[in-house]
Amino acid sequence: MRTRTVGIIGGGPGGLMTAYALQKAANCPVRITLFEASDRVGGKILTPQFARASVHYEAGAAEFYDYSLFDDDPLKELIAEMGLSIRAMGGPATILNGQIVSNLDDVRSHLGPRAASALSAFDRLAKDRMTPQEFYHSDHPDGSASEAIEARFDTMLAAVAEPEARRYIEQLIHSDLATEPCLTSTSYGLQNYLMNDPAYMRIYGIEGGNEQLPRALASRIDATFCLGHKVVGVAGTDDGRLRVESDHNGLRRRDEFDFVVVALPHGHLRSIEFRGDRLAAAMQKHHAYYDHPAHYLRITALFERPFWRECFTDSYWMLDRFGGCCLYDESSREPAGTHGVLGWLLGGTAAEQMSRQTDEQLIAEAIDSLPSFLAHGRDYFIEARVHRWVGAVNAMPGGAAARSLDRRHQPEPTDHPNLFVVGDYMLDSTLNGVLDSAQYVAAWLATTMLENAETLHAER
Repeated sequence: MRTRTVGIIGGGPGGLMTAYALQKAANCPVRITLFEASDRVGGKILTPQFARASVHYEAGAAEFYDYSLFDDDPLKELIAEMGLSIRAMGGPATILNGQIVSNLDDVRSHLGPRAASALSAFDRLAKDRMTPQEFYHSDHPDGSASEAIEARFDTMLAAVAEPEARRYIEQLIHSDLATEPCLTSTSYGLQNYLMNDPAYMRIYGIEGGNEQLPRALASRIDATFCLGHKVVGVAGTDDGRLRVESDHNGLRRRDEFDFVVVALPHGHLRSIEFRGDRLAAAMQKHHAYYDHPAHYLRITALFERPFWRECFTDSYWMLDRFGGCCLYDESSREPAGTHGVLGWLLGGTAAEQMSRQTDEQLIAEAIDSLPSFLAHGRDYFIEARVHRWVGAVNAMPGGAAARSLDRRHQPEPTDHPNLFVVGDYMLDSTLNGVLDSAQYVAAWLATTMLENAETLHAER
């Protein structure tokens, strides 16, 4: 039986998960080549350490979403399969107007009874619109029933007449959305609001650092890893295969494959020249359909001690600065440590605009954003790092109206049926969505390979 060749473009979570899933699913010999432009695999799962202390922190994807209370949770199962341990994360508090708001009683006390009443009404409306089961099954594998453009989330927020309640909601979800309410759909806005309720979802991290997941995957994949190889072109060949052209230190390399999987963040698709009129047009349409960029900015500071634990014991909380940002107690991931690590996660317009500032400016603004009751923490400051993720996620995953899974993952089925795409931007902008996408394409590839092999055998 002839060995099938597969080229995977992108060494982030999508590429690694596709390679691993295909390796498990294939019933015929497969040779995988994985191209990664940088010198590391893992993409936006990144766990570096500081220069002045051997202390790690999450610079990219901060957490994983736990859906196991409803049904199968492939990502949680994959992490367990890799032999990795997890640690639950939680954080109901929001710092609003210099006050800690943790529940409806706090809202009533600090924002007034009208704000509490308006927030309760919005909460009931949100839960009426989307139950926990509907939240879990929120995707449309066969495509949306209607191609009509869904209303934007700001239209729903506008119905919250009490300004303080509306501001509280906006601050609560801003860093999760990574965009503004007017730039995303009502359903996606609701999902990011409801995810704060443990009845809908819980979150966790990997003990010792989230980057252990891509490292574990890479160690288990039988593939040729081409690090430092930036793919610049993809084209069909006369015999129905696909040619991948890459650049490595100024040297061009050309490889031909039976199948190619493009597992890049949406914003990186345009870095590749897809050659041939039909393929170029199809990939341009694919890019345009999901062209709703969202932005993150992470500022992480090392302190002599976790001074904030005088007020907070959670692993994260929200802060009403920069349009609403999330503060992570990164040191809670390593409870045996003595240092304190605090991470600011900014999203949306604020993240995009502030990313143009220098690291020094951003670090100063982050420290200055601490509320007055935590301002003494600057005396314990040691160093900080900045990581920019402009355009790294999607503000409206799945597009204005969800297409069928086949249409999402196979942009040009007529002349290039063996070219596939994998990405969270087609599903839900989460690592869970990346895995769902990767497993879907891997199963499709394995089935196609087997069918082709059986057809060839029958013809003989």
